[in-house]
Amino acid sequence: MTEAFVYDAVRTPFGKFGGGLAGVRPDDLAAHIVRAIVDRAPGLTAEALEGTDGKHSALDEVIFGNANGAGEENRNVARMATLLAGLPTSIPGTTVNRLCGSSLDGAMIASRQIAVGDADVVLVGGVESMSRAPWVLPKTEKPYPAGDLQLSSTTLGWRLVNPNMPSEWTVSLGEATEQLRERHAIGRDRQDEFAARSHNLSDKAWNEGFYDDLVVPMPGTDLSRDEGIRPGSSAEKLAGLRTSFRPDNGDRSGSTKGGTVTAGNASPLSDGASAVLLGSEAAAGTLGLEPIARIAGRGAAANEPQFFGFAPVEAANRALEKAGIGWDQVGAVELNEAFAAQSLACLDAWKIDPEIVNQHGGAIAMGHPLGASGGRILGTLARSLQRSGERWGVAAICIGVGQGLAVVLENVAASKQSAK
Repeated sequence: MTEAFVYDAVRTPFGKFGGGLAGVRPDDLAAHIVRAIVDRAPGLTAEALEGTDGKHSALDEVIFGNANGAGEENRNVARMATLLAGLPTSIPGTTVNRLCGSSLDGAMIASRQIAVGDADVVLVGGVESMSRAPWVLPKTEKPYPAGDLQLSSTTLGWRLVNPNMPSEWTVSLGEATEQLRERHAIGRDRQDEFAARSHNLSDKAWNEGFYDDLVVPMPGTDLSRDEGIRPGSSAEKLAGLRTSFRPDNGDRSGSTKGGTVTAGNASPLSDGASAVLLGSEAAAGTLGLEPIARIAGRGAAANEPQFFGFAPVEAANRALEKAGIGWDQVGAVELNEAFAAQSLACLDAWKIDPEIVNQHGGAIAMGHPLGASGGRILGTLARSLQRSGERWGVAAICIGVGQGLAVVLENVAASKQSAK
């Protein structure tokens, strides 16, 4: 089996709902980030992409994650982005939908293609414009209905729910998180502290230049960094926000049924795109780049839909088992922060040092454009390992309707050093 490696990663800044990227179509966001990462690979010249002299393109495929697909994504946004980016029409593209885990799933799929020899270089990414997600109108059973019809928003969560679904499965994501934090006794204070940490670490990472090489602005916009970051956040400030899904009964311990989830300790609706360049070891010559990290393990898991936030626990454990290592060897974790409560539940279950988690901030601050988030955490993890010198890292994400995904990365430079 051929090993698969991360060679590069890039993303747009993430914009707030109705904010700096709201005027940009999702297929244009995707096309921009496809073009950006291709242009960063010296070997992906126009001739190499075209595949002249009887050779096929140096880029075997484009795989993009997208959770919506109901509007301007035009169903197969990977293909649309490839064409809009000006890449040769001979390069195929496919779109993956595993909701929040879509682009991480795309990376896992691409790594398997590389492993079995079906591909040598795959461009993986993800995109979401939650601002531009359309309302949908179900088709009527009969023409010319006399009554009113209801539009459904495709921005987030359940829509057009099948009546055969048990009602406990189809609660809102926020209510599901309240149920999860009840089960694990995670109080409001811990959630607000975790959220404040996300904002302050994100701000620090941007100020120190960590994201300078990871983020490229979208032309025609004024957004140069993640829009949702609130510098100087504190648990005390966040404690003043109203709860969003249940009434607040004043209990901060999490031991009762009062509300704890707020707009401050949950990830915001967002817009953005991400891309990761994957290839075999031999692809270094094709790309003109050195590999950053090896994909060492993959894991997928599922549980009850209402406890989706806990699914990364088993997914990461399975990925570590595939990689042949334990949590005691992991030096960095990128866990997508859908909600502070579910993130804390995962950390408690893994029994890891929270200081190794999201050291450059997380989705509570930066945003969570569904289809793009898996690519963001994978790319951030690769660059984090490269900078710190740590050998092993885990990227994990929870997924609505009770799923989780995880990937283990091995720092190539640290692996070589260890082998000496």
